Amino acid sequence: MEENVSRARSRDGIVVSTKMQKTVVVRVDRMAKHPLYGKPVIHAKKYQVHDEENTCRMGDRVRIVETRPLSRHKRWTLAEVLERAPILTGSDGGEA
Repeated sequence: MEENVSRARSRDGIVVSTKMQKTVVVRVDRMAKHPLYGKPVIHAKKYQVHDEENTCRMGDRVRIVETRPLSRHKRWTLAEVLERAPILTGSDGGEA
């Protein structure tokens, strides 16, 4: 058996808010079939995630892992940034 294997749950999601200090809000989407009609439906859930260094930006794809309760709503912490969101500038890219 491998050692150092984390049994904590992990999720991949998109950062939707960075307005708090050391906390980001991550939206995790999952797809499931509708129970009656069978059509695929996207279910989304938001998690408040601890980001110690404030490294995340809006739109980043991140991996989060479950941890002990850190506050009233935070039970997840940032594991890694999978993909950086592009930095968008103004429409002309220059000065006015």
